[in-house]
Amino acid sequence: MRNTVGHHLRTYGWYFLGWTVFGLFFFSQGITQKLVSHDPTPWWHYLLSWLTGVYIWAVLTPGILWLGRRLPIERRNWPTRIPLHLLLSVFISLLQLALESAALPLLGVFPAIMKTFGDTLVFLLLIGFHSGITIYWMLLGIQYGFAYYRRYQERAQQALQLELHASELKTQLARVQLSALKMQLQPHFLFNTLNAIMVLVRHERAREAEEMLSRLSDLLRWVLEDVEAQEVPLRRELEYLQLYLSIEQVRFQDRLRVTISADAGAVDAAVPHMGLQPIVENAIRHGIGRSSAAGEIRISAARVDQTLEITVEDDGPGLAPANSSQVRGIGLANTRARLHQLYGDAARLVVENGAHGGAVATMVLPWRLAPGTAETEAIEVHAFDHPDRGR
Repeated sequence: MRNTVGHHLRTYGWYFLGWTVFGLFFFSQGITQKLVSHDPTPWWHYLLSWLTGVYIWAVLTPGILWLGRRLPIERRNWPTRIPLHLLLSVFISLLQLALESAALPLLGVFPAIMKTFGDTLVFLLLIGFHSGITIYWMLLGIQYGFAYYRRYQERAQQALQLELHASELKTQLARVQLSALKMQLQPHFLFNTLNAIMVLVRHERAREAEEMLSRLSDLLRWVLEDVEAQEVPLRRELEYLQLYLSIEQVRFQDRLRVTISADAGAVDAAVPHMGLQPIVENAIRHGIGRSSAAGEIRISAARVDQTLEITVEDDGPGLAPANSSQVRGIGLANTRARLHQLYGDAARLVVENGAHGGAVATMVLPWRLAPGTAETEAIEVHAFDHPDRGR
């Protein structure tokens, strides 16, 4: 209640201040006329008459603004509202002149022409009736101007909020799409591994099946630690990859040989979580898996200007010419989709035949360090054989 009263008092204070400035402005005009015409009337007569008039307008202003709010002029009702406000402006102008005519004779200003109420009213009607109507419409115009500005600000604020909300929804949608693609990759790998375990069991290779299950458990434990992450340092991704390769090593025994190397600082670069596994899995399936002889997979990572290039090479039979540019399968397809969601056109995955046989998959990512990392020494792992880091 106290805040409301204080607000009204401040509002009325602004009304009186504005009307005071208005009155002083026209008082200066009256003084100028007095000096030019050598009028002997004391200057304070001009001051009192103008301030009396404008302060009566200040008292009437809240009522005029109330009429403006109560009877707004809109597109649908202007043919009736404009005539109504025209009548109200005539009434308010007459009311203001009547109040001013009652006050000025009591103040003793301009006694020659303002002796009585009637004399003063006739004089003020001649010089102030039309200006009173103009003031009424001026107040309505100012009120509607402020109202329009407030509505404009509200619409702009609403538009900004809607834009921010749409941006948040777009970001959330991108995260959901990335999560969905990532979750498709993980079951894809899991199903393939479980199928391999089933094959081992059917061939009564219980020890290998048990070892593969144990290493799969280790890998899943590591993956769950970063289940919400879309990007991890390359070092972390290589640890996942080595756990995965330890599982494949059980399947292929001595037929699989892997070499992993990374340039200085590359291990701290940000890469998609579980982004290398489907590429290496594809190399194993199409390289080692399609040959009865032993095979090698070479994984390397290097910084090239402002990009990180990761290559996965195998010495298998390579790709058929028709499939040399694109390799089908959910793993690589989802990897490409994730790269597009995360980096747009700044990243790509190309799979093609190697110059000396086999297939080469090249992932190019925009270079940036993963959060909380710093440049480190190069790592190089030769002849990767039965890694067991997760145990």
